[in-house]
Amino acid sequence: MPLAETGNPPMLKVFTMRVLLTTTSYQDTPGDHHALLESQGYEIHRERGPLPESKMLELAGQFDAFLCGDDEITTAVLDKAQPRLRVISKYGIGLDKINVEECTARKLPVLFTPGVNHTTVAEHTFCLLLALVRNLVDSANSVRAGQWKRVTGNEIWNKKIGIVGLGRIGQEVAKRAIAFGMEVHGMDIYWPEAFAKENNVTRHETIESLIAAVDVLSLHANLSESTRHLVRADRIALAKPGLLVVNTSRAELVHMPDMIAALDAGTIGGYGTDVLDEEPPPADHALLKHPKALITPHIGSRTYESVPRQAMRATLNLVNYLKGEKDVIQANKF
Repeated sequence: MPLAETGNPPMLKVFTMRVLLTTTSYQDTPGDHHALLESQGYEIHRERGPLPESKMLELAGQFDAFLCGDDEITTAVLDKAQPRLRVISKYGIGLDKINVEECTARKLPVLFTPGVNHTTVAEHTFCLLLALVRNLVDSANSVRAGQWKRVTGNEIWNKKIGIVGLGRIGQEVAKRAIAFGMEVHGMDIYWPEAFAKENNVTRHETIESLIAAVDVLSLHANLSESTRHLVRADRIALAKPGLLVVNTSRAELVHMPDMIAALDAGTIGGYGTDVLDEEPPPADHALLKHPKALITPHIGSRTYESVPRQAMRATLNLVNYLKGEKDVIQANKF
């Protein structure tokens, strides 16, 4: 029967925005970001990331937006996710798990959260460093086990620290190093001239020069093809015996077999890392039980202060973009 004869209006299909939320820090930490996200009326599907490409391929194509951590968003994932996927909002600043170049070619915005976790990561860097030089974990564990094992440690006062990457986090590490009485050396293709001059940071043009000069090497570079395996055997060979390496950036900056060999040989005196090449690692990962390694489970930015800052910024990016508002921080321009 024609509509005019029935008087009934046509049925309208209600469209609900679907968002894939994968970052565990976001989900596990209280804060106003939860209320903001839930107030939008989105259908939110939660997973415990970071998700490998295989899992992302299972999920892709069902969502209008990703609110992600370090999930693998490859060309294959993008092929399946589009045309429905409209935006990727990254919780954090590291974009190496996202094929940003392909997103740009497709005019798919990648949003991120710079400037929210630098103090937290810098503090964790020094947490690892101090625990390494004072044998803190072994000493505390021995007391807990009813022993009284008094191991002699070292000072960091008057030692030289080399910082690879003098962005926000690297600069915060430098400030703390100076407060501990350390001599700061650095390397960055985007050299912060004013900061370096004000804080008397010695500039190095190459990793070879830097690694040969310092007692501690602290890694804060983005992962790219030029920084992948930045610390490897031929460069480790240039280091002073007993060099300490701290990594709160990306695991792939270090060539793992070379690191383990150097720890075994004593060329590297200790490796403190918050990141591993596989997270969580398999039980037989060679670094897990190494006596000279100190590993934390990717918690460098996971504090009750930092997580809500990052999460709120990632949520604001997502919400504002979908509403067509201008307050977004976009990593790729087109």
